[in-house]
Amino acid sequence: QVQLAESGGGSVQAGGSLRLSCAISGYRYSVYCMAWFRQVPGKEREGIATINSDGSTTYADSVKGRVTISKDGARNTLYLQMNNLRPEDTAMYFCAADPGSLWRCNVLRAPWEYNYWGKGTQVTVSS
Repeated sequence: QVQLAESGGGSVQAGGSLRLSCAISGYRYSVYCMAWFRQVPGKEREGIATINSDGSTTYADSVKGRVTISKDGARNTLYLQMNNLRPEDTAMYFCAADPGSLWRCNVLRAPWEYNYWGKGTQVTVSS
């Protein structure tokens, strides 16, 4: 059974940094699309970064230049390094995976197109 588990969220002041982790268990695919989403209450889940098995990455304009998505194959863990955090980055952050597919692996890919999700980790940025 595929499971994703996020960690690393917390409360930071504006300008600070956090590194989110997503531990992946139950599969180790050679082809995949993985993503980080975030969501605030009352708003739709927003894709902010993707990475595929070819190593290609995409970022939403709202975070471009401030976040980096990466994956450690040996640890089977997805990361999101976030720098220069802003109060508007406050949200619940989720990782998502679509094993076996590279199709449309970018931040415009809808949440329903991912097969597996973690339960989320909260990030709060104070001004």
